[in-house]
Amino acid sequence: MSTVPTAPPAPGYRAWRTLPLRVEAVRQLKRRRTWVMGGVLAALPFVLIIAFAVGGTPSERSGASGRITLMDTATASGANFAATCLFVSAGFLLVVPVALFCGDTVASEASWSSLRYLLAAPVPRYRLLWSKLTVALGLSAAAILLLPLVALAAGTIAYGWGSLELPTGGSLATADTVPRLAVVVAYVFLSQLVTAGLAFWLSTRTDAPLGAVGGAVGLTIIGNVLDAVTALGSWRDFLPAHWQFAWADALQPQLAWDGMVKGAAVSLTYALVLVALAFRGFARKDIVS
Repeated sequence: MSTVPTAPPAPGYRAWRTLPLRVEAVRQLKRRRTWVMGGVLAALPFVLIIAFAVGGTPSERSGASGRITLMDTATASGANFAATCLFVSAGFLLVVPVALFCGDTVASEASWSSLRYLLAAPVPRYRLLWSKLTVALGLSAAAILLLPLVALAAGTIAYGWGSLELPTGGSLATADTVPRLAVVVAYVFLSQLVTAGLAFWLSTRTDAPLGAVGGAVGLTIIGNVLDAVTALGSWRDFLPAHWQFAWADALQPQLAWDGMVKGAAVSLTYALVLVALAFRGFARKDIVS
């Protein structure tokens, strides 16, 4: 059986040098949705500060129920305020930028009818996906880091710098505050990898960016709903949503890793499977747009 000869690559062509990360990063940073999302996250701490100023600090109202929560300690210090901002946003708000950056990255090229031209450059499919996934995860990490950094700075100005008051009683030493918050931020990022994997996989399956982003957010919400069904019992341990607030163990007098290790393992497992499906499916996909 005869075979069609393959043309030799052009002199100087290196597949691994196509679509450099810096080029993709600049392209994504120039997009309006990147700056809008960053503005929303940066504005949240100031919205909460205004809300506390208008409605009174949470600690003034905690005596009615007799139960102190992380929200009730929000104005104790800048560190407490940063932890509270993470608490109120980790369940949904931080899902949106991750789904947006990872779900829009490939599907948007298809919607603009530029995907096939990128591949004809020629950019190998695996290289295109790798570059776009790396930049998308980098932007997601930056978005997740932006919120506590702004909250820590704004909270310190508004409420002062000091130890992190714990809802369970006691406080963390000032020297331990930033390292503990760093652990929290790192875990929040790991827990969002499932949403990132979902969005990226959907982005390789559809030409509609909104469908990929909305699908990832919707499936994440469904996971949260299923976790609330206590009748599922131990099956909930296999849901990423079940471990999304395991970072609270970092805000204890003694740092406990068990919950965060289990949650990180579940998230990484789902994320790796979804990313592998994205690469496998995209390698066989007929690109027409």
